[in-house]
Amino acid sequence: MSQNVWEIIIDGQTITGHRGDTILDVMLKNNQDIPHICYHPSLGPIQTCDTCIVETEGGLVRACATKIAPNMTVNTHSAPAQEAQAEAMNRILHNHQLYCTVCDNNNGNCVVHNTTKQVGLVHQKYPFERKPYEKIDATNPFYRYDVDQCILCGRCVEACQDLEVNETLSIDWSLERPRVIWDDGVPIGESSCVSCGHCVTVCPCNALMEKTMLGEAGYLTNIPQETLEPMIEWVEDVEPSLPPVFTLSDIESAMRKSRIKRTKTVCTYCGVGCSFDIWTKGRQVLKVEPSPEAPTNGISTCIKGKFGWDFVNSPQRLTQPLIRRGDAFYEATWEEAYRLIAERMLQIKKQHGPDSFMFIASSKATNEEAYLLQKLARHAIGTNNVDNDSTYCQDPATYGLRQTVGFGGDSGSVSDIAQADMVMIVGSNTAESHPVVATRVKRAHKLHGQKLVVVDIRRHEMAERADIFVQPNPGTDGVWILGISKYLIDQDWIDHDFLSQWVTGFEDYKEFLAPYSLEHTRTITGVPEQTTMQVASMIHEAHSLSILWAMGVTQHRDGSETSLAIANLLLLTGNFARPGTGAYPLRGHNNVQGASDFGAKPHYLPGYQDPADPEVRERFKAAWGKELPKTRGINNQELAGAILQGRIKMVYIVGEDTGLVDANAEEARQAFEQLEFMVVQEIFLTKTAQYADVILPASPSLEKDGTFVNTERRIQRIYQAMEPLANSRPDWIILQDMASHLGAQWPTYTHPEEIMAEAARLTPLFAGVTYERLEGYRSLQWPVLEDGTDSPLLYTQSFHQPDGKAHLVALTMSGMSQVDAKYDLHINNGQLLEHFHEGNMTYQSAGIRHVVPGMFVEVSPELAHERNLQDGTMVRLVSPTGSLTAPVLITDRVSGKALYVPMNSLGEGAVNNITGTGIDTRTSTPAYKETRAYMEVVDPQGLGRSPLPRRNWRFKHRHPQRGVNVAAKWARRDYIPLVTAQKHLETEETLNGTAHN
Repeated sequence: MSQNVWEIIIDGQTITGHRGDTILDVMLKNNQDIPHICYHPSLGPIQTCDTCIVETEGGLVRACATKIAPNMTVNTHSAPAQEAQAEAMNRILHNHQLYCTVCDNNNGNCVVHNTTKQVGLVHQKYPFERKPYEKIDATNPFYRYDVDQCILCGRCVEACQDLEVNETLSIDWSLERPRVIWDDGVPIGESSCVSCGHCVTVCPCNALMEKTMLGEAGYLTNIPQETLEPMIEWVEDVEPSLPPVFTLSDIESAMRKSRIKRTKTVCTYCGVGCSFDIWTKGRQVLKVEPSPEAPTNGISTCIKGKFGWDFVNSPQRLTQPLIRRGDAFYEATWEEAYRLIAERMLQIKKQHGPDSFMFIASSKATNEEAYLLQKLARHAIGTNNVDNDSTYCQDPATYGLRQTVGFGGDSGSVSDIAQADMVMIVGSNTAESHPVVATRVKRAHKLHGQKLVVVDIRRHEMAERADIFVQPNPGTDGVWILGISKYLIDQDWIDHDFLSQWVTGFEDYKEFLAPYSLEHTRTITGVPEQTTMQVASMIHEAHSLSILWAMGVTQHRDGSETSLAIANLLLLTGNFARPGTGAYPLRGHNNVQGASDFGAKPHYLPGYQDPADPEVRERFKAAWGKELPKTRGINNQELAGAILQGRIKMVYIVGEDTGLVDANAEEARQAFEQLEFMVVQEIFLTKTAQYADVILPASPSLEKDGTFVNTERRIQRIYQAMEPLANSRPDWIILQDMASHLGAQWPTYTHPEEIMAEAARLTPLFAGVTYERLEGYRSLQWPVLEDGTDSPLLYTQSFHQPDGKAHLVALTMSGMSQVDAKYDLHINNGQLLEHFHEGNMTYQSAGIRHVVPGMFVEVSPELAHERNLQDGTMVRLVSPTGSLTAPVLITDRVSGKALYVPMNSLGEGAVNNITGTGIDTRTSTPAYKETRAYMEVVDPQGLGRSPLPRRNWRFKHRHPQRGVNVAAKWARRDYIPLVTAQKHLETEETLNGTAHN
């Protein structure tokens, strides 16, 4: 045996474990189980329940927290061990009322139910005793807490404190009857809870439950309370004999399987790519259940992924094709709609040519659907005019990485971010835009000493948590990165060996950086020289650095240049191609990465292949039976101008609200009115759909199969959980039908698997991608070799450049867009945690509307004082391109004359009504973050209150602690220890849950 592999003896059987494993770790890895309730694989040993006690040479110990030693002997079935387990279980049941048959949590996975059976209790030693508190807290819109069912295991606290790290929950062990509390004991709905759902997910019983489950899961649970309570009392009467009760409840639980469907899917919101099982009963969404085996998120979710699925059954869903006649829409059959669209498309193609069309793919649809849309454009029509939402957000980051290291995607995985010595976040409100990635950073920072630097103009949660918060002048992040790069070189704090072996262009780049002295950098950015030097020192001392950035970088005129600067900084310090290092441009939509990966770009074929490459052209010609178009297409940003110039006559949009999210939304809507014909495939009547000539009702992700690609290049399957609503259809079926009506000779795709197979044959980047290899929770991170080998960490052998080396690339900073001085306010914009982009999906959730009813404009206290504003004052912001009207929210998250406008508005408050016309010089990505405006007071009183309810978590204070503070339980006079091993007693106070996986 090696020094790190040890043999131990459990119940007379010799098995092996690794140094650092606990007894429970070893048993679970070897498919041996013992009772355990508070332990969870994603939380670690919490040590509150005592049900996992086993006997060793030294006495009784908790298996979840006791590290193995060579030749250790463990007995799980000895009389002392079983007596301790039974005593522990009885103590738990003193806090928990058993009524399994009429409980909505009786679904085969109730840990308390299953462990009670496993321990073999026949009689309950300590009768259940109600707690002296209000029984139910239902003040959160999504879940409720039943204090009488809570067993005080601390799982929810551990998850909140050290996994999600929102730090709201704790157990007050000082009370005569301890209980879980939110903040300092307020109702849940008035606490700092962000409704991430972690606590509900890990609860081992029915103490915390989704409201959507209540009265819906069981055959006997949807009965009036006056009937239910006597039934529960009857169960209690027979409870001294537990086996018959469990037999009955197990029968009822088995019956539920016939009507509750559990389907693995991937979240439809941001680009993190959380996967989980979704429980449905018919079309009802009962719950979202994340799993430790989910590759990106494990058991983590956010408010939207856990609770934001109401849109699927919204009465506002489109369910029938609509054809415009004058100013009104009329329902039509699918065949009528297809015939009309095909007729008009063929007419326009004949009259104006294939390049008079524009196709826009959805960043929320599947990879297979993006592939088919670009195939429709290139094969059926013959144009490269096809794009997706990436032009609005991610293209500058893609450009910067392609120029330097080769691939336009995250260079590692979320796990690399978590294990980095240091994380730098630039221009990203990660805790709200990519909350599950933020949990990994917050946890590493809190538990493992990871250093955190946040660079942003707004003081959001990650800025508050940072070791150093750098607040540069708007639009100067890139200059600051260049300044810190020069300082690192001047101090000789760069990785010469890495540069010599793997990087070209160092001397030229060093010369380029010459003007960016500390003084010059301070003058431009406003960042003190001492701060720049301090961050540089942290980078020098860190063994591994990961840099995360998002739209606060990319949506500037210098978005591509700043992305280049970030990649260059990582190269200078040798922070690529090692675990914990790399570049992480966080993608906004769930499949904006995949839409580009699978070819919905005007200058790339699937897999970023060059349409001008003869070998590539020949491969596609052989497969499609047709020459590819040669002329480079136009992108989303160029669309409105091309329409107004008469070059684009028809637009075909799949699942994008272009009329609301375009940089100059008013111009885009004016352009749509000039089109000869417009088709929109959508699930709602969006602002854009209102301009269409034909609207085709599509299906969201729960109603189809397919795959998505998340921000870390991870390809994951989604499975159909329910049938398409009414007469709606999945996009891949609609696009295939359209191709047929246009006379295109496509294969008949009977399942998205066949579309993926075609894309993989044509695309070396996806050569080994198959649905079989993506079964269940398995995933692949591109590039994927033909044998199925994927690439969680890029560049371990070489960089993706012709010479195999990365390139340091000089850049040109243009600076912020200049406007008339009367536009004296800088308007920043972005997401809120609760809503997704414009809110087409999230406003369908009553619970989310309860938390955040609408949008607002954040104004600093100093500006509010200067202009006599108060919470709720209605103001109009006027920019050179338009105006918006919104109520004021006064907050120190912004400062001076910098304002923040969330994107979640479908009306007069839509921020894209005022965003400007500046664009990134390399990719045409709109410079949304460079908007300038002046303010007019519309109504001084306005709402007369805060537009954000005071119950919202943003007004509350968190209560951080390490885990569940179990030592406080052990210190209670009424706690009688069951552990007898002296060594364990001496060390148990230092052990706690670690949220370690």
